[in-house]
Amino acid sequence: MTEFIRRRELDFLLFELFDLQGVLDAPAYDHLDREAVRSVLDTGIRVARDHFAANADFMDRNEPELVNGAVKIDDSVRAAVRAFSDAGFVAGGFELEDGGMGLPQAVVYAYVAIFNAANVGTAGYGLLTVAAARLLRSYGDEELVGRYLDSMLAGDTMGTMCLSEPDAGSSLGDIRTSARQADDGSYRLVGNKMWISGAGHDLTDNILHFVLARIEGAPAGTRGISLFAVPRWLDGDERKRNDVHVAGLNHKMGYRGITNCALNFGENGGAVGWLLGEPHKGLRYMFQMMNEARIEVGIAATMSAHAAYLFALDYAHE
Repeated sequence: MTEFIRRRELDFLLFELFDLQGVLDAPAYDHLDREAVRSVLDTGIRVARDHFAANADFMDRNEPELVNGAVKIDDSVRAAVRAFSDAGFVAGGFELEDGGMGLPQAVVYAYVAIFNAANVGTAGYGLLTVAAARLLRSYGDEELVGRYLDSMLAGDTMGTMCLSEPDAGSSLGDIRTSARQADDGSYRLVGNKMWISGAGHDLTDNILHFVLARIEGAPAGTRGISLFAVPRWLDGDERKRNDVHVAGLNHKMGYRGITNCALNFGENGGAVGWLLGEPHKGLRYMFQMMNEARIEVGIAATMSAHAAYLFALDYAHE
């Protein structure tokens, strides 16, 4: 089987070209050494080979389907997402006190590269959740972080970012999803979001959507956008489904293994959500997750091309 990444080249980049050892010598990384990093990357290659590369071709031919309102995905994707989380790759870049491994970002992006080389579509579930959990950690209040962060780092709750709308793609100043504050301090969201990767699936128990919306009476344009955390399931005296529904699936070339949804919020009175940070500063907050996703999309493109080169090289030799 052709390898989708060459370990020797990865070690050369990290330790010879980028001087990762100089980073590991800093006091912040006293808990790590070169062998620990090698162990993380060895595990990443093994999980990526066994669970991601193994189903890449199958998922490219058998993408998720919407059947009677429910999204159907092959069980191999569920196994891959579970293996990614159980090996600690959602939590890897988080601080030790948060339950993470406290890895330098260079090491995190090294295993991001590994999983994207193996299967760019299936890798998206876990990597979106990493960025979503970091957004929660940065701007969520103590109660919200306590409610969801551990579950996200354990891979029991996945995350998405809900920015664009059917008639407002990159023009976020034109979004119309609204938020009305309830008596208990939470909000009720009503609106539609489009092209939401990693939504609608049943791979994990819960999904936490990070949604841009306007609080009633907010200023026009981007200055009036706030950020909300909206879970699929609401926990309380009686657990119940939140007012978030999949309206349809989009199909993106190259990312066939990951769901990409049109979502309706508030068809039955309003989706329950909680404000992150201050009102009207949501776009500024969301840029953290957007920029992290941009970096990972660049890595995905690079590693897809690199894996294609390795496969082409082996084919030419044969």
